[in-house]
Amino acid sequence: MSGWTLRGVRVLGAAPTDLHIADGSIVESAPGGAQAYDAAGLVALPGFVDLHTHLREPGREDAETVETGTRAAALGGYTAVHAMANTDPVADVAGVVEQVWRLGREAGHCDVHPVGAVTVGLAGERLAELGAMADSAARVRVFSDDGHCVSDPVVMRRALEYVKAFDGVIAQHAQEPRLTEDAQMNEGELSSRLGLVGWPSVAEEAVIARDVLLASHVGSRLHVCHVSTAGSVHIIRQAKLAGINVTAEVTPHHLFLTEELATTYDPVFKVNPPLRTMADVEALRNGLADGTIDAVATDHAPHSLEDKETEWSAASPGMLGLETSLSVVFAAMIETGLLDWAGLADRMSTRPASIGRLTDHGHRLEPGAPANVVLVDPSARWTVEASALASRSRNTPYAGQELPARIVATFLRGTPTVLDGKLA
Repeated sequence: MSGWTLRGVRVLGAAPTDLHIADGSIVESAPGGAQAYDAAGLVALPGFVDLHTHLREPGREDAETVETGTRAAALGGYTAVHAMANTDPVADVAGVVEQVWRLGREAGHCDVHPVGAVTVGLAGERLAELGAMADSAARVRVFSDDGHCVSDPVVMRRALEYVKAFDGVIAQHAQEPRLTEDAQMNEGELSSRLGLVGWPSVAEEAVIARDVLLASHVGSRLHVCHVSTAGSVHIIRQAKLAGINVTAEVTPHHLFLTEELATTYDPVFKVNPPLRTMADVEALRNGLADGTIDAVATDHAPHSLEDKETEWSAASPGMLGLETSLSVVFAAMIETGLLDWAGLADRMSTRPASIGRLTDHGHRLEPGAPANVVLVDPSARWTVEASALASRSRNTPYAGQELPARIVATFLRGTPTVLDGKLA
């Protein structure tokens, strides 16, 4: 068997055609001995790239491992993920990022690109070994203290200056710590009514405003993690109009869910940054549609039962996202007419691959391109069952909900990792 022919597939939603795969690439015609796959009614997209995944290994293998997390990624249509640095030990040295990178290669479900910490121990005080991580086998290009804001402006400036040497990017978790002490949900009338300490929008927006000015001053690349407010979208839009080299991501849950879910006091809906208002959701959708927000990133954040199934104030913030992201983005952006299939491919594959400097992902599905392909059934509807997810954790906010569209197959460099909706 030397390849695949995907029969009757709709590339980016266009007219049905046959897509041919051989030796890890898209080719002009069917290779000899190719296996045919009936893709009638399915949409072919370039494999998704996630800029923001928590795989928890090393240190919290009770919540997730590289093996289980990348299984979930493949089932969600991802061919590459960026593994965040807030592990134990923290990924702030070359040895830890290389460990995560090797675990990803051994798992084989998708490419794993470690994110290096900006500061030692995520403490925000001293720069981590940025150059050593960049020169390691993992070739780290994205650095983030995600879970913590690099709140010291001097440290942030030095980090932006340092990564210029190897075309790296600082991915900022925008959260002014003094403005969010003990914060539990979005600040507003609802937080007052529920008796929960509020998390003001300005805590995110103030850091973004500072950092785009620092990036402009230094002439470096800045990426803003999990944008959640209308004000943040406005600041990023103005920064781009001014020619500042800033990119941004939004999560599926911030495109779909609102603060009203906090009225349940169910900690599955507790997340950082918090769910915001419907006005914020609409601004985020419009920002993604017009390109102000560059990418969808899952912020897949698995947690063990004891860390999540407790009272709201004590619960860890975060939600699963890899296996449901396509469906949620489809509902928020495709069904509403804000994006077409080409736009979705751009925001979930092409642009995130460019931000992460991944040269073999995010390509158009044309001859010569790497065969990183995902097949989507846009007519499918499925009910999310937490126990059926590949992740080791169960903290999905969509449990019991019916969602549209589903991943049918995923190919990583021509090798199927998922077929007929199941791990290959």
